[in-house]
Amino acid sequence: MRLLRTVVARLLLVCAMVAASATTAAGAANAAVPDVWGFAYVDTSSGVPNLSYQAGSWTSGAVTVTPGVPGEYFVRFPGIGIPKGGVAHVTAISQAAEWCQIEKWGQVGTDEMVAVRCYRYGGGPAKALFSIVFASSSGALFSASQAYGYVFWDGASIASDYNSSLAANSVFHNATGDWTVWLPGLGSSVQAGNIQVTAVDSGQPARCKVGAWSWAASGQKIQVLCHDATTTPLDTGWTLTYQRERAITGAFAPPKYFAYTFDTTPANPGPYAPLPTGINFNYPGAVNTVQSAGTGLRLVTFPKVGTLPNNVQVTAYGQGPAFCNLLTLWTTSGSDVYVRDVVCYNGTTALGQPSLVTYTSKY
Repeated sequence: MRLLRTVVARLLLVCAMVAASATTAAGAANAAVPDVWGFAYVDTSSGVPNLSYQAGSWTSGAVTVTPGVPGEYFVRFPGIGIPKGGVAHVTAISQAAEWCQIEKWGQVGTDEMVAVRCYRYGGGPAKALFSIVFASSSGALFSASQAYGYVFWDGASIASDYNSSLAANSVFHNATGDWTVWLPGLGSSVQAGNIQVTAVDSGQPARCKVGAWSWAASGQKIQVLCHDATTTPLDTGWTLTYQRERAITGAFAPPKYFAYTFDTTPANPGPYAPLPTGINFNYPGAVNTVQSAGTGLRLVTFPKVGTLPNNVQVTAYGQGPAFCNLLTLWTTSGSDVYVRDVVCYNGTTALGQPSLVTYTSKY
């Protein structure tokens, strides 16, 4: 009887997600819609994850998790369901070569449901902890220094996107597992901001990263690279978010405390502050540092921004199939946050790899 109840519950969730997934394929999200956001550290496969690490624009309730097949989790954000659009990112927290990807997301009642699938290198299911964020933005952001934009590529076209200048984002498919994203109107004269990329695939293991990044006054040009469970380039869906002096949670929900950095030289034992300063942002203005914590391990310190609830996401940078996750849950000590550690892999071997790390708090 218990098995039957589990099967029925999963079927109901899947049916709800299938119906909701159509909402994410309805086109760009630049029109005026309610701006919502939420994040969580998911440390359980069923029930309510750690309340100290979840927050959102809801007025009541808590994030809940329901298990699916092995390695699959349905994360439900209360009260922030939207008819279409938005963007989601997820980062595995594991001491092994594992990653998590998004399967789909959509509105279920008044809530937003995000389906997550975690894998180990080679393609088997992983029972990983993970950090997740969902956000939706609309309208223009009138700021010379600040910018925010995202794209959800569903494998064939832009299914959802946002650009804080209200310009039209575009995606060009270069080759198998290789795309160029153009974010016009979000340009900068120097390299500035942060990028997060997550694979979106409900049918197979997939992981994605930033391959290259160039900038100009007219916009940001970003290469997205995706691979299968091993090292083969893969055409799949993905999400990308670009932030500059805004939190990952959206254009119009800026907390007082957030930060991001780009570990451009992982061979540097540090501690060092990445340059130019635009890629190493801290609000209210302290200097983030990165240093070695062992082979393939990087300790990131975000000073003066430590307050709970909070969230961390990481994305690998560079050519090839290497990927990154978080070794353990980040630590909030006093006013400082210690990401201990970012760990990157080539196959199952830890190695030095450039990575982009972003942090936000609720407040």
